[in-house]
Amino acid sequence: MRTKPFVRTLEFLWQEGHTGHATEEEAEEEALQMIEVYRKFAVEEAAIPVIVGRKSKLETFAGAVRTYTIEAMMGDRKALQAGTSHNLGQNFSRAFNTQFLDSQGEQQYIWQTSWAISTRMVGGIIMTHGDDMGLMLPPRLAPIQVVIIPIWKTDAEKETVLAAATSVHDQLKKEGVRTKVDASEQKTPGWKFNFWEMKGVPLRIEIGPRDVANKTVVVSRRDIPGKSGKMFGISMDPSQLHSFVIAKLQEVQDNLFNIAVSFRDSNIEDVSSFEDLKAAIAAGKWARGPWAGSDADEARIKEETGATIRCFPFEQPSHSGRCFMTQNAAKEVAIFAKSY
Repeated sequence: MRTKPFVRTLEFLWQEGHTGHATEEEAEEEALQMIEVYRKFAVEEAAIPVIVGRKSKLETFAGAVRTYTIEAMMGDRKALQAGTSHNLGQNFSRAFNTQFLDSQGEQQYIWQTSWAISTRMVGGIIMTHGDDMGLMLPPRLAPIQVVIIPIWKTDAEKETVLAAATSVHDQLKKEGVRTKVDASEQKTPGWKFNFWEMKGVPLRIEIGPRDVANKTVVVSRRDIPGKSGKMFGISMDPSQLHSFVIAKLQEVQDNLFNIAVSFRDSNIEDVSSFEDLKAAIAAGKWARGPWAGSDADEARIKEETGATIRCFPFEQPSHSGRCFMTQNAAKEVAIFAKSY
């Protein structure tokens, strides 16, 4: 079968959970709690702005009463269902005769949930933040947050530069920063710059003989290409360098999130008719509008545009109150998009 690594594969690595509850209310609370856990991880750790909401009936997990989802916009503007949480009701417990003794000693069917994220979250991070140079990893997830590139020409310079690079590495590592020194001699500094940019390391520290003499370093940000992202004359003093690096890592984290938010919001079109939706989807964007259509209406949209209802967002925007497809009264807004 054709597969997309990290997005839709034959074998998944899952973080998955299943719970059983005594009441419907407890199961619903669990399902909502877990979609919030996934939202928080996506936003705060992966710097991926996600829209949290409820799936439509056609998109609900088979056998579930309700499915909740976090939907993210990738760099190609397709939607990625990055995590789901399902309230399964008693559908599976009745099918498999899974019961418990309640407080009155009576046999009752349990109320169940299931929830999961998978390796597609890795794909989501790659496709949300990556650029033509390669990966761009959020500092909170990056296995290497800072790479140090020592630069020298002579053996005498090598000794002093490597000593300074090792000292800076040890200082940052002691303070909990995930740091690596690339002291390999087979490649040029320029090659190393490109290599670690491709790997997505958030910050690069360059140390040459002149920097050692001045007790300073050069710091480059992965999220701001070229000279704009370079900062010169940063003090090697342990306390000053550490506070500077921590501040810059947070700036990179925040900037990646804000860039993704801006990209997503600029590619969502509010629609008031089926023609509007078709135009938005044809342009590669997401469409958002009030919805009171039938399953058949939803299926028609999928057939004619390739887009599906991604979710009914928990945070509902204001709307006209009339379904863009049927002109019937609509209580909520839905988001449509092509997806992985």
